[in-house]
Amino acid sequence: MLFRAFQGSNVKEGNMRDFWLCFVPLFVAVDAIGVLPLFVNLTEDLDAAQRRRVILQSLVTASVVALFFLLCGPTFLLFLGITVQDFMIAGGLLLLAISLTGLLSDTARHRHVDSNEVGAVPIGVPLITGPGVLTTCILLAQTYGKPLTAVAALLNIALAGVAMFAAERITRVLGQAGTKTASKIAGMLLAAISVMLIRRGLQGSFPVR
Repeated sequence: MLFRAFQGSNVKEGNMRDFWLCFVPLFVAVDAIGVLPLFVNLTEDLDAAQRRRVILQSLVTASVVALFFLLCGPTFLLFLGITVQDFMIAGGLLLLAISLTGLLSDTARHRHVDSNEVGAVPIGVPLITGPGVLTTCILLAQTYGKPLTAVAALLNIALAGVAMFAAERITRVLGQAGTKTASKIAGMLLAAISVMLIRRGLQGSFPVR
């Protein structure tokens, strides 16, 4: 009995270790705090009810896309003749366009936002669940299994939701100037991440020999 109890303890410790090894890379990929500046940018003209609807829409979209890609992604992309590298390049270009718009155009900050669409794109996809998250899910699932990877992905998406619900308080603490500064910094980081995704996609498509 003692041996069985000890063995069960080792299994639990192993499961927790595997969970954290899944959770941490996805935490970095989702970047819940990094979502806030663009979220505030896109929803600053919406009222509280519209903002809540956008958050819920973005979380549902991000979760559905992440789970679909985790379960069917490799097969679906293969069926379409699309490689993961192609997906990384396309997602990187989309994120780069979004980041450059925020960095270079002050008028874009006050453009009309359709609250029925902005939650799905670009907040849900590709901001929360982007190429980095999707690629990370595939790689982690191959090592730790799909169930554990799915739980880690959904928890990280939920953390992004918590951050967005608290965005107003965070913005109030930072102030308008602080929020704009954070938005510009996040835009630069997002642009850098976009270039990294494009570079990795190109390196995977055209490996140097």
